[in-house]
Amino acid sequence: MSRTRAIRRRHPETTRRRVLERVGIGLTGSVGLVGTGTAAGVGTTRETEPRPQAESVQDAVADQPLIDVHTHLIPDETLDRDPLDVDDLVSWMDTHGIDRAVVLALDSPESYPVQAPSWWVLEQVAAYPDRLIPFCTVDPRTLVYEDDFGAVTDLLERYVERGARGFGELKAGLPIDDSRLETLYELCADHGLPVLFHTDEKAMLDEVGLPRLEDVLASYPAVNFIAHAHAWWAHISADVSWDDRGEYPSRSIEPGGRVPELLDAYDNIYGDISGLSGWNALTRDEAYAQGFLEAHHEQLLFGTDYLHSGQETPQVTLFDRFDLSADAWADIRYRTIERLLQ
Repeated sequence: MSRTRAIRRRHPETTRRRVLERVGIGLTGSVGLVGTGTAAGVGTTRETEPRPQAESVQDAVADQPLIDVHTHLIPDETLDRDPLDVDDLVSWMDTHGIDRAVVLALDSPESYPVQAPSWWVLEQVAAYPDRLIPFCTVDPRTLVYEDDFGAVTDLLERYVERGARGFGELKAGLPIDDSRLETLYELCADHGLPVLFHTDEKAMLDEVGLPRLEDVLASYPAVNFIAHAHAWWAHISADVSWDDRGEYPSRSIEPGGRVPELLDAYDNIYGDISGLSGWNALTRDEAYAQGFLEAHHEQLLFGTDYLHSGQETPQVTLFDRFDLSADAWADIRYRTIERLLQ
């Protein structure tokens, strides 16, 4: 398909512990508060008190629904990971004021050691239909493709009939524009399923500058893509290296990154702020992030990537950390994901 909008393409570390310390999360689990500047792309990160907001705005935001677009359940049989059952997930949600959560399936070697098949996720979330929203996934390398994609079609139809509302977490070790993945994109378009994908140096592969992702966005305008992980969020800045696709860059953000460019150019791409990659993108240069949130709140989604008990989920402090209108926060908290799931 032809592009809906043309845009200029740019072609132009730490360990997890160091990143957590840098953004203010100590080993005890406390979350530091970092000040913001006045203009996107200038200033440096520094610890200070939370940015003051009008009390009426804070109250309005606190009363808004909150939907987490990125959580998981962990089966008892998983190696090297403690299980996370549906009751524990909902209890954690209650503790953190999260009303509903998307539960993602994991079904690819790149997700090791966690494997959470779609059929199992659908079975588990049935206990909380008003709280949990199941997504499904299929690793295209495990399927036999027929001329009419019958095998894939039948499997997805079964998942949709059982209540799957989206597709993900898509984490296959293939180029993001691989023909086998394109089959899945076409079927997701047919079923109206948003696609949440994880892109880094091992999965949903792309080059620096995200040219393959842009081609996918242009080719499948009917599919809403939700981008997650290192290779996506590194591109919030214009100065991306090959290694950044799997790391947490700490330097200040250089304006002109591919993430804001793609958000401006395409209305079928959204950013999932979950995980350390999303949090790092918003806290490595908070002066820039303030303007980024103001400009792109309609295409940004609250998420945590909750996987285990005791996990740090600093995203829950986001609403006290930046100064947005109640209307902008509503987009990030629930309104945009509700629209994508309609």
